[in-house]
Amino acid sequence: MTKPQIKSLLLDTRLPRLEVRMLLEHVLDKPRAWLLAHDTDALAPEAAAAYEALALRRIAGEPMAYLLGQREFMGHLFRVTPDVLIPRPDTEVLVETALECVAGVAGPAVLDLGTGSGAIAISIALARRDARVMASDVSAAALAVAAGNAWNLTASVRFVEGSWYEAVPAGEGFDLIVSNPPYVASDDPHLDQGDLRFEPRGALTDGAGGLEDLARIVQGAGSRLKPGGALWMEHGWDQAQAVRDMLAEAGFESVHSRQDLAGIERISGGRKRGG
Repeated sequence: MTKPQIKSLLLDTRLPRLEVRMLLEHVLDKPRAWLLAHDTDALAPEAAAAYEALALRRIAGEPMAYLLGQREFMGHLFRVTPDVLIPRPDTEVLVETALECVAGVAGPAVLDLGTGSGAIAISIALARRDARVMASDVSAAALAVAAGNAWNLTASVRFVEGSWYEAVPAGEGFDLIVSNPPYVASDDPHLDQGDLRFEPRGALTDGAGGLEDLARIVQGAGSRLKPGGALWMEHGWDQAQAVRDMLAEAGFESVHSRQDLAGIERISGGRKRGG
């Protein structure tokens, strides 16, 4: 049986060329330059079979991040599995804003609620090595992924399991709370489209109108934040006003929203009185 050459697979027209190359790089554990220099090499049957299996999964719509097992975020590579959401560039504005909030605080205490892959908490910890970062999630499987990422990236993060503030030990106070909670309405048709079909449903939707978990986070933040501490949350494209109203009603000051890379109001936050 004739073994296929690498170049024959690089010409696979079933997928975009970039995705074909990325899958081959993953299967062969070789960089692009190596593939180009060895494009006439014969591909071992097991490698060809591994590529074909991944290609078929991609054709079926499975996200590249899950096929490759990783995704870049804030300049760092994070391991991802179907147990966690795939980190997205739009969420980087939440990390950037978080770092601005604690820029003048020595050894800030930071809490990331619903950490998933740990991308937000770990990125903050790596940028502020003096920070005391705690990250929670209700999913033990997600926490295992996050802990592995912290280990691989040498980030100091304390992980706790439980639902929102129930996971946080009593008496803990924070200079900053951040969260990218489930905010998609349960009847949103996007949940059955694209990458979202493969991501954990419980990390995408609160099972209701999309504002339930955001409200819980706002309502519980006051007793967990130090005076002057800040709360920032990611939310849906049409939820900024509703979240700002929640924050204002809860007594937060300097309430405002910030836009993502597409110019959409993606995060909203404010500060607890007294700082």
